Amino acid sequence: MLILLVEDDPSQLEPLRTALLKVGHTVDAIEDGETAQWFAFHKDYDLLILDWMLPKVSGVELCQVYRRAGKLAPVLMLTAKDTVLDKVTGLDAGADDYLVKPVDVLELLARVRALGRRSPMWQGDILSLDDLQLHLSNLTIERGSVTTQLSCREFQLMEYLMRHPRQVLSHDQIEQALWSWGDEPESNAVTTLVRRLRQRLQTIDAKDWLETVHRIGYRLNPPNS
Repeated sequence: MLILLVEDDPSQLEPLRTALLKVGHTVDAIEDGETAQWFAFHKDYDLLILDWMLPKVSGVELCQVYRRAGKLAPVLMLTAKDTVLDKVTGLDAGADDYLVKPVDVLELLARVRALGRRSPMWQGDILSLDDLQLHLSNLTIERGSVTTQLSCREFQLMEYLMRHPRQVLSHDQIEQALWSWGDEPESNAVTTLVRRLRQRLQTIDAKDWLETVHRIGYRLNPPNS
């Protein structure tokens, strides 16, 4: 998933960012609420992880503004505040889940997986579209009785396409979804990645699902839809 991670303490931010990257997520890691608010409204995130106490704009304030704007991505709040009233305040602000500091990385990853599965397309650790299945646990894609292995980046692209089926996605949208802020891809990175993914899809007889829309971008379009 494309995740916005906001934590003002670098000693806590970096371990969380590293853990999320290791399991295949794309992460924009930000240290203040004002900058995070700009990112939240300029990129299409799958999940926001917000520290409660942030400089300039607090995590609770950011969550409230985000929800008032009609944004629906799940929000996981991180905080040292652990009273019932504090939890109610966070949830009423629009947060979907709440994790008390110090954060256990394994618990964080489990919460992230649970929030990611809220899409009706998810069944357990499997993302499905028609008769095609993407397996989160082992980075494979399956159709019928045929399975093929994907690289981490190929998996990220396939997941992004499957989360936005039949939508035309531009090169810029794909770059923003797959590469973290400050991690600039090569100019032909998206084209190369799409070509590699098409080769993987060919092994499961789904190469034609991934369409090129001239001068715009790409679309995952199941032929029977």
